[in-house]
Order: sequence, then structure tokens, then C-alpha cells
Amino acid sequence: MKKYEVVKTHEEFNQIIKNGEYIRNSFYNIYIRKGNFNYPRFGIAVGKKLGNAVFRNKQKRRMRMILTSQKKEFSNGYDYIIIMKEKTKEASYTELESMLLDLLTKRR
Repeated sequence: MKKYEVVKTHEEFNQIIKNGEYIRNSFYNIYIRKGNFNYPRFGIAVGKKLGNAVFRNKQKRRMRMILTSQKKEFSNGYDYIIIMKEKTKEASYTELESMLLDLLTKRR
């Protein structure tokens, strides 16, 4: 995932969450909003309840790898905020990937 594909500021996160469409499953809450760019942008959030900083950073790295490998599944011009839930603690990489793809295909 390239730097320009990342939603970084707190204000952008809040705007997407406040004005975006909401989909969820047992692993993720995803907020989606039409953006101003020709490529998808992503924000990843992992709450402190899930674990310490090392674990949270590992989860974010895994999610970035999934997003990079599955970028074709995301619509261009949209902003995505992906919030990981408690159930992701025990999940494998393939489970995380399949649940994300299931959620995105459900949206269509």
C-alpha cells in the first residue's frame, strides 16, 4: 500500500465514519464513502482492547498486506475505514482475508 493511499488525519477518519456507508461482520466494521481521488484510500483501526502495541501493529501489517494483494476488489475513488474487532485476535491470515472479501462482495 502506497503512502498516498492512506487516510491519515483524525478529521478524515471522523468524516468518513460520520458520512459513510456502514457494513460489518464478526471480524470487521467497514465505513465506505465516495472520495475525491481516482484510487481507493484506506484507514485501519485496531483498538487498545485487542492487545498491546506490538500485537496491534502486527494486525495492521497483516491488514495492509491483505489490502495490497486484494486491491482489485475495492472500488476506485472510495475511502475505506476498516475497524478490526475482538474476534480477529485468534484468526489466521487466510481467515482475515476471506472474511474481508466476503464482506466486500456482500456490499455489491
